[in-house]
Amino acid sequence: MNDSGQGAGSAAGSRRKDARRNQQALLDAAARVFVTSGVDAPVRTIAAEAGVGMGTIYRHFPTRADLVVAVYRHQVEACAEAGPALLAAEPSPHTALARWIDQFVDFLVTKHGLAAAMQSDSAGFETLHSYFLDRLVPVCTELLDAAVAAGEIRSGLTAYQLMRGVGNLCVGAESDPRYDARELVALLVAGLRQPR
Repeated sequence: MNDSGQGAGSAAGSRRKDARRNQQALLDAAARVFVTSGVDAPVRTIAAEAGVGMGTIYRHFPTRADLVVAVYRHQVEACAEAGPALLAAEPSPHTALARWIDQFVDFLVTKHGLAAAMQSDSAGFETLHSYFLDRLVPVCTELLDAAVAAGEIRSGLTAYQLMRGVGNLCVGAESDPRYDARELVALLVAGLRQPR
């Protein structure tokens, strides 16, 4: 038996892994550009940020809506994975919550542009919104519960309420350079602290 088939399978697996890694790098770059420039940023800007050609973007994402939805899902997953990692790495649950909320704000700025990119597909948008809630409310709940259990923040606030409040503070942040939602969100998170 020769191993030429194994070599071909290994090469194909390596190409798939490279393609996934390239797609992840592309989604990371698009998310950064969307946060700073909005979802209408030129594709060439995203390609330059990712270090790829424009053809690579169009091969993975034929339309802008495809790219925006993929970035949305990518950021939801990044936020979902970040919660437990931050709880394990940060010195306190409140610090982990604050860092997670920072990442959540970046996501929200992109999310607000999603509605415009998906105007004609309200059912698709609703599906994504449900996915967002299903993935992120439990993560935020875990962070809040840990901070309450540590005596760092007062109890009684639900994850949904906090996420909704942060979301409301982010409305318009993507289109108004004079408004920095992070400042108000930081005040909100600081205000959760348990009085000493």
